[in-house]
Amino acid sequence: MFNKPQLIIFDWDGTLCDSVARIAHCIQLAAADNNLTIPSRKDASHIIGLGLPEATRYLFPTLDNQQRTAFTVSYSARFRQHDNDPCDLFDGVLDTLQTLRAEGYLLAVATGKSRAGLNRVLERLGLDTFFHATRCADETLSKPDPLMLHQLLAELSVDPTDALMIGDTEFDLEMARRAGMRSIGLTYGAHSVKRLISCDPVACIDSFSLIKNYV
Repeated sequence: MFNKPQLIIFDWDGTLCDSVARIAHCIQLAAADNNLTIPSRKDASHIIGLGLPEATRYLFPTLDNQQRTAFTVSYSARFRQHDNDPCDLFDGVLDTLQTLRAEGYLLAVATGKSRAGLNRVLERLGLDTFFHATRCADETLSKPDPLMLHQLLAELSVDPTDALMIGDTEFDLEMARRAGMRSIGLTYGAHSVKRLISCDPVACIDSFSLIKNYV
């Protein structure tokens, strides 16, 4: 058990929102649009959490700038096409978030989504004013660089030792480690337990509602 945090920062895709399958499918469609080798769902899901440019370089390292741009344009279009209805939140997420907020915790989101994409889904889910702060990959450096966490900490006037990062990928937990922040890994998202454990989280849990046991 560790000291109670003031601030809890959540990843979005694969942590709060059950969107991994949709993202991986849109990556595959965008690859087909551009006559690229179509990655497996496993490979496509492994980049979730990165900003789109970084994810593209990870999946297709030999593309030139023009080809990378074409892929990112295709992916964005495909995702908007499939995102008319927001993906569901995972079981227990909304109730747990509401409980944490009622108990006085500061809540924030640090995501690889674009600002437009995050705003769209928050509005459709009725959460556009719920979080105390949010940061997106196109506003800062991509995970696992800790800059977006440093910015959230500064905005909310919280020390890293008084904050907790919760995510489903190695990128989330490594970002937290670099920021001097504790983390919890969620095992139902994009990355394996083995990858999560490599980043020294205080716990890995298989249900979102179990977070309440660690704060």
